[in-house]
Amino acid sequence: MSDLLAAEPSTGVADAVAGVRITPVDAVGLEQRAAGLCTRSIKTSSKAAALDLSIRVMDLTTLEGADTPERVQALCARARRPDAADSSVPSVAAVCVYPELVPVAAEALADSPVAVASVAGGFPAGLAPLEFRLGEIGWAVAAGADEVDIVLNRSAFLSGRYQKAYDEIAAAKQACGSAHLKVILETGELGSYDQIRRASMLAMVAGADFIKTSTGKIGVAATPPTALCMAEAIRDMAEQTGKTVGLKLAGGIRTAKQAWHYLVIVGETLGGGWLAPERFRLGASSLLNDVLMQRSKLGDGRYQRREDYSVD
Repeated sequence: MSDLLAAEPSTGVADAVAGVRITPVDAVGLEQRAAGLCTRSIKTSSKAAALDLSIRVMDLTTLEGADTPERVQALCARARRPDAADSSVPSVAAVCVYPELVPVAAEALADSPVAVASVAGGFPAGLAPLEFRLGEIGWAVAAGADEVDIVLNRSAFLSGRYQKAYDEIAAAKQACGSAHLKVILETGELGSYDQIRRASMLAMVAGADFIKTSTGKIGVAATPPTALCMAEAIRDMAEQTGKTVGLKLAGGIRTAKQAWHYLVIVGETLGGGWLAPERFRLGASSLLNDVLMQRSKLGDGRYQRREDYSVD
């Protein structure tokens, strides 16, 4: 029986996690293994495939108060064709916008393989009244969102009210209908790797299709040890229950080298089956230009100028 409910015994969550074991985290060992995986080099023959994979699993995001329909349309055009001069560059996985702009993205991405994602449920704090949060999720899905990113109620989680945190995720999953639910843990606020592991398991048993590191709205976001900690939780869930959950890493990922590190961490921990848009995402719009520059360097031996690519 998991220790997930140690701070708040609750039949509802207990039933959901019966038989699921949460492995304590050896912080030193975790950090050492993550550091070791980040020293792995990718052979030149494999770099092209790694760069294309980095693009295929990428979510382009714009979550600013100054977002306009025109900005979203431009981002969607880039998602479909990341390099206007090279049709061999694959499309990205998704475009993520605020709910009000979902109809714009849905129209711009119609008949394309690029999914429409939306933050909802009181993003980025997740502390609006639950009825409002669920209504916003339902509205975004009805407007055309294929995926919904919500945030874990850290107020409930950090105070040990696990049943409340669980129930809210379960309700959000129901409100999503056929859309996929990503649960953002905001790992930089959880305090320890054990808390990250516990939050990961709670979100997964509550119905998350993906667990995600961060909103990108605080200073501490994705890190290799955090990515490894969450990947190990996903592996444990798959081994113990057969449930497949995806991983999204977001915040602070700006270079192709960083993307390669995360591909190695996920591949080594979860296997090659997770290295696909259905199970793995990189939420990093600023990453795309560097990946395109590295891709160009492999092709003709020289770097393109940064100004040759559009600025999101």
